[in-house]
Amino acid sequence: MANTTNFSVRMDSNLKKQCEALYGELGMNLTTAINVFLRQSLRVGGFPFDVRLDKPSRETVAAMLEAEHIARDPDVKGYTDLDELFADLKK
Repeated sequence: MANTTNFSVRMDSNLKKQCEALYGELGMNLTTAINVFLRQSLRVGGFPFDVRLDKPSRETVAAMLEAEHIARDPDVKGYTDLDELFADLKK
């Protein structure tokens, strides 16, 4: 028999219920799912998925600001007809 120990984790009760339902559909309980996560962590030497802040690049931020400016500028022509848009692009 494997040498086991207890491990206590505090979590939001709604999160626990959702995860129990999800892993139940996969044929395992929450304890098994946590053990899978921990074993995968050991196998890959860290989180078994990317953990990062999704910050847009400076170029993306500049493009988003430009798009906001264009959307609010009454002097910028807008299109509701693709044929009209393509006709203007061909000019």
